[in-house]
Amino acid sequence: MTDANVVHLNKVAPQHPPISPVGRLPVALTQVRDKAAQQLKQALQGLFDSADDSLFEMADRATSNVEQNAFFEAMRDLRLKRKTIERGFLQKIFESFATLNQYEIGKAPLLDAVSFDGLSLVQEDQLEEAVAVDAMVSKVLNRDGVALGHLTTRLNTLVSKKVDDRSNPLGPRALCEAFLDACRDLGVEIKVKLIIFKLFEKSVLGDLDQLYAEVNQLLITAGVLPELKSAPPRRNSERSAPGRSVRNEGGSVAADSSGSYGQEGMQEVFGVLQSLLAEVRGSGLPARELPAGAVPISSNDLMRLLSHIQQRLPGQSAAAADEFDLRNQLESLLGRASAKSGKARVVGEVDEDVINLVSMLFEFILDDRTLPDSLKALIARLQIPMLKVAVLDKTFFSRGSHPARRLLNEIASAALGWVDQDDAQRDTLYQRIDQVVQRLLNDFVDDPAIFAELLAEFVAFTGDERRRSDLLEQRTRDAEEGRAKSEMARQQVELALNQRLLGKTLPEAVVRLLQEAWSKVLMLTCLKHGVASSQWQAVLVTMDELVWSVEPHDDPHARLRLLELVPGLLRNLREGLDGAGVDPFVTNEFFTRLEALHVQAFQRFKRAMPVAVDSTQARLPTLADEAAQVLPADEVASVLPLLELPVSDESEQAEEPAMVEVVEEIILLAPGERREQETEVNLADDDEAFLQVDGLRVGSWVEFQEDEEHKLRCKLAAVIKPTGKFIFVNRTGMKVLEKTRMGLAVEFRRSAIRLLDDALLFDRALESVIGNLRRLKAT
Repeated sequence: MTDANVVHLNKVAPQHPPISPVGRLPVALTQVRDKAAQQLKQALQGLFDSADDSLFEMADRATSNVEQNAFFEAMRDLRLKRKTIERGFLQKIFESFATLNQYEIGKAPLLDAVSFDGLSLVQEDQLEEAVAVDAMVSKVLNRDGVALGHLTTRLNTLVSKKVDDRSNPLGPRALCEAFLDACRDLGVEIKVKLIIFKLFEKSVLGDLDQLYAEVNQLLITAGVLPELKSAPPRRNSERSAPGRSVRNEGGSVAADSSGSYGQEGMQEVFGVLQSLLAEVRGSGLPARELPAGAVPISSNDLMRLLSHIQQRLPGQSAAAADEFDLRNQLESLLGRASAKSGKARVVGEVDEDVINLVSMLFEFILDDRTLPDSLKALIARLQIPMLKVAVLDKTFFSRGSHPARRLLNEIASAALGWVDQDDAQRDTLYQRIDQVVQRLLNDFVDDPAIFAELLAEFVAFTGDERRRSDLLEQRTRDAEEGRAKSEMARQQVELALNQRLLGKTLPEAVVRLLQEAWSKVLMLTCLKHGVASSQWQAVLVTMDELVWSVEPHDDPHARLRLLELVPGLLRNLREGLDGAGVDPFVTNEFFTRLEALHVQAFQRFKRAMPVAVDSTQARLPTLADEAAQVLPADEVASVLPLLELPVSDESEQAEEPAMVEVVEEIILLAPGERREQETEVNLADDDEAFLQVDGLRVGSWVEFQEDEEHKLRCKLAAVIKPTGKFIFVNRTGMKVLEKTRMGLAVEFRRSAIRLLDDALLFDRALESVIGNLRRLKAT
């Protein structure tokens, strides 16, 4: 076990909130969407109503005619496209809500094409837009982060898709990007566009606290996490007050002398958790028993004790972790302090609650099946640093953007595709996580800024890894799509060959040529032009003519057709084989044998023709005469050597060619390739396992139980629709597995495949703790 350094209070199996049917929004969420759309529409109308005045004022202050004309043109453009922008913006909002319970199957992420023409100018404008958006988003998060966090938490209880503050349809990031996208067609300079963004910030983002308050109240009324209570929205007079709180770089909230609702709001979640803990003590959790005259230690003293324990953590082996217990270590240090002072020293009630909550969070984290066992030992060592952060800053429990929470979430997300291995410590991801843990254990005393620093470094590392894996994953998809196209073409070629050859007895040389050489011509034509093309029909006709030319015919008119056929047939065969790059030696050998086959055919025709008995009879036409009548002169010359051969006696006839009967279906395989057999198990079309397969989305992580000891973690990279293949890759983007829909359904039926939950780890843990405490309260 790797969770010995977790303070065990009461293990309760984590339960997750019920998930709504895929693709349908719950009624409460529909109400939220409609309410938000109404308010955002009004706010956007206010933006456009004030835009004329603002742009006119800017034009009036312009220092040149060019600059003034630019503002007037912007006013005109904005008036003309106002309705389009409003409609596009609201459409994006509705789409964001619609996709909360929907997953796109088989759609692979696309890599943006790069154009180097005007790249610097485009990047410069885009950079300015990105900076402006980041600034607007940051202001909203600093000001309304608590209410937004509560809304995000509530959304996660209603929908099946993971939602964070960034993907929240009403989050500042989503709103800014929707407005930015709606303004793409504005023909204005970046300077003017930034002014419009500023108006958007003032008119739309400036009132988000009111919107968040109202939609949170809607969800509370619907019974969605009523314990989470945000601070009331600011009054109009407070919005322009210079003394409102701001968040500093370290992530804490600084209030002015008049006080701030921000810090109180941030601690609201912790207050709810405290209340739940108090209500279950003595029933679900052990009651707190204090010695008589016990004196609580200060939070600063607790931090020193925790730092002392942190510096003496055992190694990261499982055996060392089993021997470590945080509670015993803390009680031992408190016992020494009590002996020195002569008074019983205990942890204060608030700090005790923090210890219990962090312990419960880590119980969930280290019981989570999504985390690989090898990395749990590393993450377990983060409990004391996380506990110290929570003692210092209670917003740790409520603020999704808290650097310590984000660091833990990023580590868990990066570890999602990590597979336990013998040489784990040589893996770059393992080494990086180990470095993060060691930095915190060695350097973190009481300055939480180290978490922001480590977060930035770790995100940069995982970003580089993700870009490399995305490139390899894209190449894997491209290769699989090419392979699927080749597979479909190969099936078409096999069908064409079997339709024409199966059941027939033909010369062996012709059968071999069609199967081994002409199949390449068919394959190339199918890939380049498709089966509906005239080129495909032409190569099929050539194959049909070749087969007919070597079959025995009794019809006297067949000799005329053969005379007409041979010159064009030989030309088409040679052009096709040369174009497909068939070995010239093979080609020449085949044409030699084909010539012999045609010689024998013409010999048969000669023997069947009438012969003049004396000189008084009129001369009967020969094959050469007939050829002259039906063929151009140049083509007659090409067949004349065959026609002028003397008729041989039966005893002098050439040896009959080797004949083969095609009795088995032709299957085309590349050298070394082996056709995979479909799974023998077949499930009914309405089997529930197919619902699980169809619920997989590109990007889903799964774990296959290969045998009793080995598991394979991989991500669904693509669903190749032509072949129905599901392609899975590892975390580096390399293909590790492919399955058919039936094969996956069978795996689901025998419980050999498990979906990995990619929701944010800390958020899932917090939801689980709240749910467990509420259930304990109800018992």
